Amino acid sequence: MAQALGAGPVNDLLSQAVSAARADPLLTVAIVLVAAALVLIGLLLVRRLFVTEGVAFRRALARVDEAVVLTHPNPDPDAMAAAIGVARLAELAGTATTIQFPGQIRHQENRAFRTVLDLELESIETVADLACDTVILVDHNEPRGFEGAERVTPFAVIDHHPGSGTGAKFTDVRPDYGASASIVAEYFEDVGARPDRDEPGGGALTTTIATGLLYGILSDTAHLTRGCTSAEFEAAEFLYPAVDEDALDRIANPQVDQEVLEVIASAITERVVKAPYAIADVGTLSNLDAIPQAADRLLSLEGVTAVVVMGEKDGALHLSGRSRDDRVHMGNVLQAVVDDIPLAAAGGHARMGGGQISIEEMERGYGPSGGMTREELHEALFAALAGDI
Repeated sequence: MAQALGAGPVNDLLSQAVSAARADPLLTVAIVLVAAALVLIGLLLVRRLFVTEGVAFRRALARVDEAVVLTHPNPDPDAMAAAIGVARLAELAGTATTIQFPGQIRHQENRAFRTVLDLELESIETVADLACDTVILVDHNEPRGFEGAERVTPFAVIDHHPGSGTGAKFTDVRPDYGASASIVAEYFEDVGARPDRDEPGGGALTTTIATGLLYGILSDTAHLTRGCTSAEFEAAEFLYPAVDEDALDRIANPQVDQEVLEVIASAITERVVKAPYAIADVGTLSNLDAIPQAADRLLSLEGVTAVVVMGEKDGALHLSGRSRDDRVHMGNVLQAVVDDIPLAAAGGHARMGGGQISIEEMERGYGPSGGMTREELHEALFAALAGDI
């Protein structure tokens, strides 16, 4: 042993320890116990370092009997896909779930997603409507959109939007990802669930879940053309073996509401362009989902690199912005414009953002600067797009 370790201080210390252990059997036992404890601690540390997020989430789920999977208000395909994926993972962990959401599902794509996949989702209006106290937030990281939301302490948070919200037992927020569905798809891979079209009902990752997750990714990344990372492409490849292509097509090509087409037409005809930026005020409308769709279409106009579309409903202005201009971070633009307007809120990613402004509060204003007219808001938006504020 001395030869193997080589001469020197380490060899001397080892020889002394061996001699002492031979002279004192109790010391031998102590040395063995300490060595065993060190090995165990090392194994636990290594195990902890290499535990994936999906496995950690499954362990967190296994601690509760029941949970609410809660989407953001007016959930889109990514939110609903993440929700049904989380609900399935909870089922595999022995946890019963109820998927709930504030607001409405009105966008034709969102309604088609829910109908084609035959999803069971419950609408809520107040905190009292939550099915239980254990709440898992998906596709947002702070509860909002219902009375008493500020009193909810989430059990877990899974999201790809920027924000500081956290879960009491589990948090996974990845703003660099293009979709929350990509994160949930990784969880299935982490726990060893493999997609298989031939196992539509009994497999851990069913055809419904795989189809939903893939469409959630496609929807939030404009069919893998905007805001993607390698995670989105890897998730799509992973999910594809179980995807129902017919269902995917039916979700992607639903019939369009008449008002949506009218709002898109209004955005195009009423647009104001200060090249390369465009702003369109479509007036009063009932279907708020038409605003982001109009923004998407307006951005496709030649010579336009960033757009903001706004419309009025119930005394509030709703804004939706889109950018394909590397100089324009749309979330920051909208936030900068509404910062001085009481009770207004806005934000988002570099490529897309949204906001809401109380018209009464905007016109009233506060402090020495006074209020802001609708026309002044338009000018402020153009200034922010140009980087002047």
